[in-house]
Amino acid sequence: MAARGHTVVLTARDAAAARAAAGRLPGDVVAFRLDVTSTSDATALAGFLRDEFGRLDVLVNNAAIHYDTWQRAASADLDVVREAAETNVYGPWRLATTLLPLLRAGAHPRIVNVSSEGGSLASMGGGTPAYSMTKAALNAVTRMLAAELRRDGILVNSICPGWVATDMGGPGGRPVAEGAAGIVWAATLPDDGPTGGFFRDGRPVPW
Repeated sequence: MAARGHTVVLTARDAAAARAAAGRLPGDVVAFRLDVTSTSDATALAGFLRDEFGRLDVLVNNAAIHYDTWQRAASADLDVVREAAETNVYGPWRLATTLLPLLRAGAHPRIVNVSSEGGSLASMGGGTPAYSMTKAALNAVTRMLAAELRRDGILVNSICPGWVATDMGGPGGRPVAEGAAGIVWAATLPDDGPTGGFFRDGRPVPW
């Protein structure tokens, strides 16, 4: 997004990590500390965006934890599931509602929820229960917000980037740029683009 000329506010729970990541990217990238599970952090981000820019054009909800390959649904530690939900579901939902006034002030507002085919009910099994359940719930948030915000011209979509070679994904996944391409696509949709959908690489993924 920054390479395309957009100003990007890059957030992380650790301020130093956010600054380091921002420093490695081209274009106008501003670092800001944010824990998506914190209401006060979300409020602080809203205040910063309001004071610095007066609007928000795109919200990309990318925070996620607990790809719990060690668990199965019938024996899951529900404390792990609950902790995952705080970041993977309530965090994006909290940011969307907190930043909604700023999105409404944008010219072509978009919300992009970074999901996973692991949250697809069509192919869901018993593995990674915390991750799969919370991504399915994030998809539900996408559908609800898309229906409600359509009249405001705010397009809301879930994007599966696929298996990407990030800190969470580990080695062997597709390059980050390839995974990010679908997110950029959703962030830059035309005003008559889709909303309330679930996509990977611009193509629909079964719910």
